[in-house]
Amino acid sequence: MAAERVANLRRAVGALMARSKREVPHYYLSTTIDLGAAMDWMQRANADRPIATRLVTAALLLAASAKAAKEVPDVNGFFVDGAFQPSPAVHLGVAVALRGGGLVAPAIHDADALALDELMERLRDLVARARAGRLQRAEMADPTITVTNLGDLGVETVFGVIYPPQVALVGFGRVVEQPRAVNGMIGVRPTVTATLSADHRASDGLRGGRFLALVDELLQKPEEL
Repeated sequence: MAAERVANLRRAVGALMARSKREVPHYYLSTTIDLGAAMDWMQRANADRPIATRLVTAALLLAASAKAAKEVPDVNGFFVDGAFQPSPAVHLGVAVALRGGGLVAPAIHDADALALDELMERLRDLVARARAGRLQRAEMADPTITVTNLGDLGVETVFGVIYPPQVALVGFGRVVEQPRAVNGMIGVRPTVTATLSADHRASDGLRGGRFLALVDELLQKPEEL
């Protein structure tokens, strides 16, 4: 039965992605983000925490994405009945790989309004329930923008396919150390490649670029996430 469920899930996701590639005019953008400030802050924040409550990099990336989506509504919402309908709320879909195979992307509701610790708690809960098959219908039905993070698998760059009727998907790869110049000085910094796959019917490169730039800006001030 488990194998049959996985096969059915793969067929459903495959059909949806095929429809997306046929009907949605995708455009793609990417940028490399310096995570030095974010990683230093997270290390300090985790110093006195028990392991079970420590923050992980994914929480920072999700928080920045949610807040950026609130500020750039062109990437947050649905394209239905021939028109884009921006969403007043940011319900952040999080791609979760299931243990038996397959992928789901349930939503963290009102993710832009959550404190970082609450977002981290919601993320842990969502992943656990997704892998246990205990997701609620609303969590699967109403994500307004989706984030996929394949860094744990060693992937450096992710160019995803939009989940219709959503109009954007954000991808993050693994954190890698790279030589970068800061204030004229060369050093080795932790970086991540952030990508945006977006629907040209709802936004354009200018707005998509603004979204990625804002994600970058927010991650330079992690204490404000």
